[in-house]
Amino acid sequence: QVQLVESGGGLVQPGGSLRLSCAASGTIFKINAMDWYRQAPGKQRELVASITSDGHTNYGNAVKGRFAISRDNAKNATYLQMNSLEPEDTAVYYCGADLIRHRDDYWHAEWGQGTQVTVSS
Repeated sequence: QVQLVESGGGLVQPGGSLRLSCAASGTIFKINAMDWYRQAPGKQRELVASITSDGHTNYGNAVKGRFAISRDNAKNATYLQMNSLEPEDTAVYYCGADLIRHRDDYWHAEWGQGTQVTVSS
């Protein structure tokens, strides 16, 4: 069993900042990419940011220059620093990891339950 648990969401005013955390636990042999996605009401899930095991990052166009993803491989954790938040950033943020549970496993994605981020005055 693998669990991904997000934390750090909440209510913030426009222009404010939040830092999301995600930790993967359980039977994990190796993690490749770790990602943050978000889904707003009535909209499709979209990529926020991703980071590979060697630190290469990729960002969705809507958050470039405002958000920063990082990870701690020793802790199987990823973080999302969100600055200059806008009402349009309001969504449930999901953490994902592309991983194998043991040497003979197949690569697959595991997801957390999500954390709500609300940007409002």
